[in-house]
Amino acid sequence: MDLLRHLRYFVTVAEERHFGRAAERLHMAQPPLSQQIRRLEAEVGVALFERTTRRVDLTPAGAAYLERARAILAEVDDAAGEARRVAAGTVGRLAVGCVGSATYSLLPALSRRLAEELPGIEVAFRGEMLVADQVEALRSGGIDLALLRPPVDDPGLAVTALREERLVVAVPAGDRLATRRQVRVADLAGTDLIVHSAGRRSAMYDVVRRLFADAGVTPRIRHEVGETSTLVTLVAGGLGAAVVPEPVGALALDGVAFRPLVRPARSVELAVAHRAGRTEPHLHRTLAVLTEVVRDS
Repeated sequence: MDLLRHLRYFVTVAEERHFGRAAERLHMAQPPLSQQIRRLEAEVGVALFERTTRRVDLTPAGAAYLERARAILAEVDDAAGEARRVAAGTVGRLAVGCVGSATYSLLPALSRRLAEELPGIEVAFRGEMLVADQVEALRSGGIDLALLRPPVDDPGLAVTALREERLVVAVPAGDRLATRRQVRVADLAGTDLIVHSAGRRSAMYDVVRRLFADAGVTPRIRHEVGETSTLVTLVAGGLGAAVVPEPVGALALDGVAFRPLVRPARSVELAVAHRAGRTEPHLHRTLAVLTEVVRDS
């Protein structure tokens, strides 16, 4: 710290070219300032200033020293500012993984809000992730936050519920069910269904299976897909119907009608997860913004 103080004294004298004005700028007496400069010159081993009764000029060695001193002080100031920004949670990097419906319903608003409120945080988004893949990525550090669907049976993760999402039926626009205001599960008996893949451990596959089991209806599954966007695209192509969370309607594809299921029907939960014990300020600032976006949506 003594060296940094000496550097600041030196730069001030070099800029003012006068010990009296430099001392006034530094809010100190002139004799102690002059003594500190001589001590610095003794440590460096060369004269940094040529002194007269009227002014102070830099020696060639002093001019070279001034350039390096300014660079060092600038780096120190930048480091201090960076430390303060990190502590405040206004800078950092995060990767966020989203399940299909959150990709379409929350990601646009979340990315805009983060850019407005926390522009110093670099956020990378990964959409259309299945829950099993999200959990694995959280464990490995591939992502920092996950918008996913519980249950998540992992004590190493902190999971916070965000909202309940109603289930709706996506049907081809020309389908008989598209004329209904609401649809019962029983109305889907004998209808070709498009579902998320069981082989890829989709949470929605289990939700749909339970929904039909509760209604005593055997689902006629014709297509299994990995991504929600593909699922809705196949519905638009007339290949079947699909049960999806209501926010999937944000896709708004031509040729698809979304109809609510008659209550009481199952809903699905959306939650946010991260590795337990993480205390980085920028992660928790991002979590706060995410909670506000969910509340406002």
